[in-house]
Amino acid sequence: MTRPDLSDAELARHFDHTLLKPDATRAGFERLCREAVEYGFAMVAINPGPVAWCKAQLTGSPVHVGAAIAFPLGQNTTAQKVAEAVSAIDDGADEIDYVIDVGRVKDGDFDHAEREMAAMVEACRGRGALLKVILETCYLTREEKVALARIARRVGPDFVKTSTGFGPGGATPEDIALLVAEVGPQVQVKAAGGVRSLDDALKYIALGATRLGSSASVGIVEEHRHGR
Repeated sequence: MTRPDLSDAELARHFDHTLLKPDATRAGFERLCREAVEYGFAMVAINPGPVAWCKAQLTGSPVHVGAAIAFPLGQNTTAQKVAEAVSAIDDGADEIDYVIDVGRVKDGDFDHAEREMAAMVEACRGRGALLKVILETCYLTREEKVALARIARRVGPDFVKTSTGFGPGGATPEDIALLVAEVGPQVQVKAAGGVRSLDDALKYIALGATRLGSSASVGIVEEHRHGR
């Protein structure tokens, strides 16, 4: 696999800089936003509560605010997910990352997954927000991943995303390669969950991931900067 030849700024623009811990404080969100601006990350990934506050901190910068919806379990109704997404967008979220109902998928209810994805696409696209669909791949069979990727290809969210980071596993090279192959050119792929090193980041980018979710973004970019 060829290692991508990226500048520090190009690498940084792949990152959704993440703080989703239950004990996250205002000081932590302040640091998150400051680092996102300093390093030029694409987005700060947070729960809906601090969206308005973070949006105010990032005013005038190109950094997006992203809200995690139905996080991390995904077992909300579709109406609840749509309402939570709309509320977050009203508070200033530019991007929405929502978790599918994995249990319904394990039951074979792909019709529900498709209806829900379509409802979320409509809610977000109508309000100018990007949508990422979190598949939580660690719980899925290969066949289930393929089925969901093909649903995304039909329905057209902006991204599919591997993981919440709260499950027993995260992104893998095999899953990134599979999703990139199955979603088609109109849907991008985000690698998340366990992206902790520069080698991880470059490997997933080489496989076709265009976004990376990580709480280790600063360390990864610094590793790249000092290794060049």
